[in-house]
Amino acid sequence: MENKGSSSVLKPLLSYMRPYAGLIIAALAMAVINAAAVLYAPVITGKAIDLMTDMGRVELDGIAPLLVYFAIAVAAAALSQYIMNLCLNKAAYGAVRDLRCAAFEKLSRLELKYYDTHAKGDVLSRIISDIEQISDGLIMGFAQLFTGIVTIVGTIGFMLSISVKITVAVVVLTPLSLFAAKYIAANTFKYFKTQTAVRGELTAYVEEMTGNLKTVKAFSRERESERAFEEINSKFGSASVSAIFFSSLTNPVTRFINGLVYAAVGVFGAFSVINGGFSVGELSCFLTYANQYTKPFNEISGVVTELQGALACASRVLALIEEPPEPPDSDDAVTLESVNGELSARNVYFSYDPDKPLIEDLNIEVKSGQRIAIVGPTGCGKTTFINLLMRFYEVNSGEIRLSGVPVSRCTRDSVRSSYGMVLQDTWLKSGTIRENIAYSKPDASLEEIKAAAAAAHCDGFIRRLENGYDTFITEDGGTLSAGQKQLLCIARAMLSLPPMLILDEATSSIDTRTELLIQRTFGEIMKGRTSFVIAHRLGTVRNADRIIVMNAGRIVEQGTHEELMEKKGFYSRLYNSQFEE
Repeated sequence: MENKGSSSVLKPLLSYMRPYAGLIIAALAMAVINAAAVLYAPVITGKAIDLMTDMGRVELDGIAPLLVYFAIAVAAAALSQYIMNLCLNKAAYGAVRDLRCAAFEKLSRLELKYYDTHAKGDVLSRIISDIEQISDGLIMGFAQLFTGIVTIVGTIGFMLSISVKITVAVVVLTPLSLFAAKYIAANTFKYFKTQTAVRGELTAYVEEMTGNLKTVKAFSRERESERAFEEINSKFGSASVSAIFFSSLTNPVTRFINGLVYAAVGVFGAFSVINGGFSVGELSCFLTYANQYTKPFNEISGVVTELQGALACASRVLALIEEPPEPPDSDDAVTLESVNGELSARNVYFSYDPDKPLIEDLNIEVKSGQRIAIVGPTGCGKTTFINLLMRFYEVNSGEIRLSGVPVSRCTRDSVRSSYGMVLQDTWLKSGTIRENIAYSKPDASLEEIKAAAAAAHCDGFIRRLENGYDTFITEDGGTLSAGQKQLLCIARAMLSLPPMLILDEATSSIDTRTELLIQRTFGEIMKGRTSFVIAHRLGTVRNADRIIVMNAGRIVEQGTHEELMEKKGFYSRLYNSQFEE
């Protein structure tokens, strides 16, 4: 969709306007009333002029009722214009709201690999900035389009009633401005498309830098960061200048052509008055209609260029909406209800890139209640294996079974709800401490939340906060330390206590004393629960029932700590390297 032209984008975009057809029809009716009132005013003006053209004679008795009619026409035009804009605004904002909801809903249904290849800032730009641009384009576009088309049709009818010959000349000459506008608009779309793409790149960079400002300052990379920003910003400025320059050509070009048409009408009309073809009032009326006839062409041509920017943004938003979602659960998918913790992986192969193998021929059998530690060098596939267990990714071949059932035949929700997960990267949402802990169990009571916090050894610092459990924090945790944020994530996992646990460097940001206390708590809650522990500090996994050692996507060793140390193999070298001077 991002690579398609403006015409292919317009149809799916208009489909979001379909639910608001009633408002659009009402707006169209108001546009007709508005055009009729506006076009009737010159008729009244022309009649009034004819009542004042004779030397020394002004027919005031005839002018007075014309003033009343003129006032009624102006009032009708103003009221219909207000109602039309109201209807169009409601329709456009409603359609844009639905579009934004569809885009946001798609975010939760996309496969994780989409986020591996798209910057977060670019996704934010599509949902916020691009959709805002679409909103402006739709409102302006429909308002000008409706009134413009109705005005053009109406003025042709009124001009024909005055002079057929001059009307034909006007109608034949005016489309020259449309051809000029079409040529400019065709070249404008590609520049607006480049502009929106670079805007997304700029938003992504700003989001990246502001989110990691401490790291930038720690390495004194402020100047380099500013230079990179200036480079992207300059590229955005160049793209914007090109788009605005070409779009700004439309209005003066069409105005020049329509000005020539208006001058031609004035000249021919003057000769017609001299020859007695029609009166001065009729000439004045005709000139007004000629001006009103050409004015919508100017406005519509301006709208076309504005619409090019909106369509360029729409192509990016619709590309997001039309991204293939995560494959749905099969119709015969099983909902796991009683998970006993048994798990097996047989001949599992997986890679993010087909040309770069990662996990190859992985086999593992886990009994209920076992504590499994997964260790190995960075990039060996530990976290990837966990992602496969949770069905964040699907295996390329092989099979993973949970409680004897292939996870590919289970609903994703039931598989994921079978695990409690604490990751090295903490995630908190904007809200209170209480809401963050209860994220895993929304109906939990305050007593349950406090018990989970106490088990995670974070109850103490929570109580010291100004509002305790009702303290509001931002999505990055605000002033909380990295360790405190990780403790809140641990409390969140402890609150739900599902039958299986995944701890991926869950205590990496916590001090040694608190870590020992939490490890003791983990030891209590792991009893009877199958758990997977990923750790780089091998001293924390010595008590695991089984240690799985991975390297280059394969299991190279497995056994207890003592068994692996006796082998003096890969694990032994990893373990000893952490204690060598």
